Amino acid sequence: MRVISGTCKGRPLKAVRGNETRPTTDKVKETIFNVIGPYFSSGIGLDLFAGSGGLGIEALSRGLDRVIFVDRDSNAIQTIHHNIALCNMEERCEVFRNNAERALKAIMKRNLQFDYIFLDPPYRKQKLEELLTFIESKKLIAAQGTIICEHSTDVVLPQKIGKLERAKKGDYGSIGLTFYHLIDSEKGV
Repeated sequence: MRVISGTCKGRPLKAVRGNETRPTTDKVKETIFNVIGPYFSSGIGLDLFAGSGGLGIEALSRGLDRVIFVDRDSNAIQTIHHNIALCNMEERCEVFRNNAERALKAIMKRNLQFDYIFLDPPYRKQKLEELLTFIESKKLIAAQGTIICEHSTDVVLPQKIGKLERAKKGDYGSIGLTFYHLIDSEKGV
């Protein structure tokens, strides 16, 4: 596992011990950033179900200003801190040990909106539609923001969830990716 591009290109990242966490493969990571980037001039991201922190760190390496990492597993939290330190990104990151729903409620109280939200929950416990509904209804995604959902290929997410609209969907081996944007109410798109 490594950072693919940007300021930390080639930097190896530590994986979370055990088999509870499934790291995003380099091929899938490259696909994600080819769709949403590949580079950024600024912005804030949320890496929910962060695992090793690979997606958020990749986003920081490619130009995001700040990323909030959330995971409920203590081994994952230790790994995220280790990987952030390896990349000298501590001042650009916040790391929280919490479950997704409680973390989103806490973030909501801070009046934050994210340019990019990475959702990669454990496949057997996915509640992606519920999470997307909450994120949209609480206005946690910025007007030009993107939500990236990683899931098994048998998951089919709806075309629309509130004001979120599916922008792209694709399968990459056993991994499915679905991207959402907010519908522009003035243009209807």
